[in-house]
Amino acid sequence: MVTLMDNNSAESVGLIERARAGDRAALNALLARHRDRLRRMVEIRLDTRLQARLDASDVVQDAYVDVAGRLDEYLRDPKLPLFLWLRLVVGERLLRLHRYHLGAQMRDAGREVALFRGALPAASSAALAAQLLGRFTSPTQAVVRAERILRVQEALNTLDPIDREVLSLRHFEELTAAEAAQVLGIAESAAAKRYFRALKRLKEVLAAMPGGPEGA
Repeated sequence: MVTLMDNNSAESVGLIERARAGDRAALNALLARHRDRLRRMVEIRLDTRLQARLDASDVVQDAYVDVAGRLDEYLRDPKLPLFLWLRLVVGERLLRLHRYHLGAQMRDAGREVALFRGALPAASSAALAAQLLGRFTSPTQAVVRAERILRVQEALNTLDPIDREVLSLRHFEELTAAEAAQVLGIAESAAAKRYFRALKRLKEVLAAMPGGPEGA
C-alpha cells in the first residue's frame, strides 16, 4: 500500500495531516509552498491567445478551490507525490478554461507546434521560446525579441515532441528527473538522457542558424 510518507517529505506529510484535520492555516501553508512552480507550469501551457484574458496566478488560485474539494480523495489513495497531484488538478482547470474560451479553435495552433500531449494542455514552442529569451522592455528590444522568439521556436520545433516536453518539465517547470519520468511514464534514466539530449540539440540548432543564437 502506498503511504503519504512514500511520496512526500516529512514536512509535507505533517501539513497534510493537519489540513486533513481541518487546519485551514496548514492547508494554506501547504499550497503556498507550491504556488510559484504551479504558476510557471500554467504560464508555459496557457494558450497564447488567452494570455491577455487570463492571469496564471489567478488560474492557480481558482484551481486551489478544486484542490480543497478533492484533498480527501487524494489522501485516501496518494499514488502521486503531492506536487504532481496539485499540478494535475491545476492542469485540469487550465484545460477546462481552454475549452471554454477556445472551443473548436483549440486545434488551430497556427504556426505553433504543440508538444507532447498528455492529460494537461501542452506546453508550446512559442511559450518556451519566450521563457528562454526573458523580457525586453524598449520598443527596439521588443522587435529583436520577436525575431529571436521565432528563431528559437523554429529550433524547438525540430526536436522530438517528447524531448521538447522533457525540456519543458525539467528546465522551465523545474521538475526533478524522477518527477519528469513519473509524469511521462518513462524510466528516470531515460528522462535524464532525453533532457540532456534536448539541451544539446537545441544549442546545436541555434548555433547553426544565421547569426547564431544571439542574432547578427
